[in-house]
Amino acid sequence: MNLGERLIEYRPIGVIRSPFKDVRGVPIQPKAAREIEGVVEVFPQYVDGLKDLDGFSHIILIYHFHLVEGYSLLVKPYMDQVERGVFATRAPARPNPI
Repeated sequence: MNLGERLIEYRPIGVIRSPFKDVRGVPIQPKAAREIEGVVEVFPQYVDGLKDLDGFSHIILIYHFHLVEGYSLLVKPYMDQVERGVFATRAPARPNPI
């Protein structure tokens, strides 16, 4: 089996909660969500892994777009007339929903 055919599995270590319950309600640009707050909940069995994280200014969260179904490799971004590759955009519908 070549690498492109292998299944990669991962298990959630927590959840990100936001006021958005539907993909259609999420602002297209981050500027429109500056006042919106969310919460990151780490499952109890992983909390020890957060030790010393407070020494950093930023963290990177990798998340699973669990509400997104399907994808297209070519998309037209909002207010753009040119079709772009999905990886060159912020489009949430991707071959792997992360």
